[in-house]
Amino acid sequence: MTATGKTPETEGQVSDAVGNWVDRLAPARARPYLRLSRADRPIGTWLLLIPCWWGVLLAAARQGSFGLAELWIMAGSAMGAFLMRGAGCTWNDITDREIDARVARTRSRPLPSGQVTVAQAAGWMVLQALAAFAILLTFNPAAVALGISSLVLVAIYPFAKRFTWWPQLFLGLAFNWGALLAWTAVTGRLEWPAVALYASGIAWTLFYDTIYAHQDRDDDALIGVKSTARLFGENTRLWLRGFMVAAVLLMTLAVIGALSQERRVLALVVALGAPWAFGWHLTWQNRSLDIDDPENCLRLFRSNRDAGLLAALFLAASVFL
Repeated sequence: MTATGKTPETEGQVSDAVGNWVDRLAPARARPYLRLSRADRPIGTWLLLIPCWWGVLLAAARQGSFGLAELWIMAGSAMGAFLMRGAGCTWNDITDREIDARVARTRSRPLPSGQVTVAQAAGWMVLQALAAFAILLTFNPAAVALGISSLVLVAIYPFAKRFTWWPQLFLGLAFNWGALLAWTAVTGRLEWPAVALYASGIAWTLFYDTIYAHQDRDDDALIGVKSTARLFGENTRLWLRGFMVAAVLLMTLAVIGALSQERRVLALVVALGAPWAFGWHLTWQNRSLDIDDPENCLRLFRSNRDAGLLAALFLAASVFL
């Protein structure tokens, strides 16, 4: 143990992600880079991946089949989500390093704490993006074009909180792009049910990331960073209810648009269970929310993995009916 009381395993830990597999198992030299990628906090990868799986499963339900091609798109989406979430978080930390140094929850991150240099972080970001691009190239040309175009949103997002009270909207635009891409990877073309599913995901992101942003509300106010949590304040529950209703209605529209014309009534009924179960989970979150309790906000934010997977489960069941 060092004079500061830290062991080699705890050296460099991020304050809001302690005791994870990176701290315990990863080689010491790799830990700062894995922390840049948020590999110690997998919830972000799940939230990026789940709209991709929605897109694959709804498209597969529409065509009434699920084969090796769809299985690869789901697997490729999982690997791509991990890599692009890592690249996006690294880019976010590069652009936010001065802000992060002034916020209690984030000042222990690798860049503001001096564990890595900006050049090292940039190199790591490029490496992850290139690996994700290699996976993207296995999809059809239309999906590849959509994947490349998403980089504009990824590049803009970290700056959104500097010029708008709605940075969560920009996050939603970027994080749910996979619904468009995955649908197109299955069908070969972008169609309006995928756009409705994408819009549902954006409303969902506004819901869960507003909850997440309440953790930093006081620090954000001190340093002048904007967020929907600060904008909504005590009216947060009312706004969240609106986002929840929008997410459920838009997902319902996507399901009806994808399946009603195929006259597969049982598949349609089961698929409509997706927005129903999804909506009940979001309702529970909103009722359980305490915006003045950071631990409550973090717990509810993380529970959105389960909300998204509930919807995916019903969509998956509808494929085989």
